[in-house]
Amino acid sequence: MEKLMQYVWQQRLWPIAEMRTVDGKRIEVLDPGLPNRDAGPDFFNAKVVIDGETWVGNIEIHYRASDWHRHKHDSDPAYDSVILHIVDKDDAVIRRKDGQVIPQMRMPCDPGLNSRYSELVGRADIDLPCRRELESLPGIYLTDWISNLAYERIYAKVERIEDIRSRLNGDWEQTCYVTVARGLGFGINGEPFERLALSVPLIFIGKHSDNLTAVEALLFGQSGFLNAHATAIDTYAAHLAREYSFLATKFGLKKPENPGWKMARMRPANFPHRRIATLAAMLHGGFRLMGRILEITDVDPACALFTPELSPYWERRYSFGPESNRLSGTLSRSSALVMVINVVVPLLMAYGMSHGDTSLTDRAIDLLHSIKAERNTIIDMFERCGVKVDDAFTSQGLIQLRRNYCEMRKCLYCRIGHRKLSYNARRND
Repeated sequence: MEKLMQYVWQQRLWPIAEMRTVDGKRIEVLDPGLPNRDAGPDFFNAKVVIDGETWVGNIEIHYRASDWHRHKHDSDPAYDSVILHIVDKDDAVIRRKDGQVIPQMRMPCDPGLNSRYSELVGRADIDLPCRRELESLPGIYLTDWISNLAYERIYAKVERIEDIRSRLNGDWEQTCYVTVARGLGFGINGEPFERLALSVPLIFIGKHSDNLTAVEALLFGQSGFLNAHATAIDTYAAHLAREYSFLATKFGLKKPENPGWKMARMRPANFPHRRIATLAAMLHGGFRLMGRILEITDVDPACALFTPELSPYWERRYSFGPESNRLSGTLSRSSALVMVINVVVPLLMAYGMSHGDTSLTDRAIDLLHSIKAERNTIIDMFERCGVKVDDAFTSQGLIQLRRNYCEMRKCLYCRIGHRKLSYNARRND
């Protein structure tokens, strides 16, 4: 409820022209202030006129006035600068530490606003409760919002890459290695793959990169897949385990305590074993992928980066044990394109932003525009509402919308939700 009240205050959606404090003093809002997402009052540097006197300071909003005491604001000096306390339930008088009463106002609200807000955030049984608004949005309005979301998603990936790079002392090649590993997790196993790569430094792999068996031993040993069951049923797994034991002692390696691999209800082609083998094949002979990524200008050579030749053992298996009758190549075309979207594009963007090279950032966006839209349930959902999805730039924006707004019910921060709420509120003014 407080989030909705904050939204109404920020957007000036109160349905009456004149507002008053609970003791009858007239209020005029000159500036609602700047929203604060951190600790402290909800809005900074607001300007209001109360009974003819202009006040400049902060605004605090609560559902119940007594929440001021429950949240211990009465003992926090950060709240001494509050000039107006906005509430829904006026159940307490609020004072500063010096005993001075803080002006308090009940939030005037469009009676239908709560119901419209509930339609958006309270219907877990509906995938897109804003479907009607989405279908009626002007094309330019929706295109602009999706474009912003696509950049938001890219920048989030860049931020994660920069976090990894800072942990690796600014080394771009190691950052690329960890990013590639995470990408091979294809979402569901992204975190375990990242933990695996961080647990096996590239410098150790480089000392044995001329030996594919040694590279596989390092990766599979650190992943925890060379367990007693695997070594009992497979002679190659047993051989890797012996090799790993030697290398782990040599380098002082420690396995991640809880790698968190997910394999339940997963098709064999998506098992992490074959993806680890793919990473090993990419590391074999030396890992110098960052430089190659910086030279990428087209989709096909970008996809080729992620389709190395596997060892004969993994050409016939999805995991340790018997051979499989049906196998595809290293990665399918669609999977390779996902790697381009989640690895090549963010790395180009991150490197370009870090070095102030707009040619790289432009190339990253051009790559997304040149790739066909991903096919998944999210994209299908929006297409049924009439949204045209031609390329990966658009599909990435829609995935960001669904994952970070719809599923989290952050409708107040979505332009579609904002349009539904603000348009109706102002129409009813």
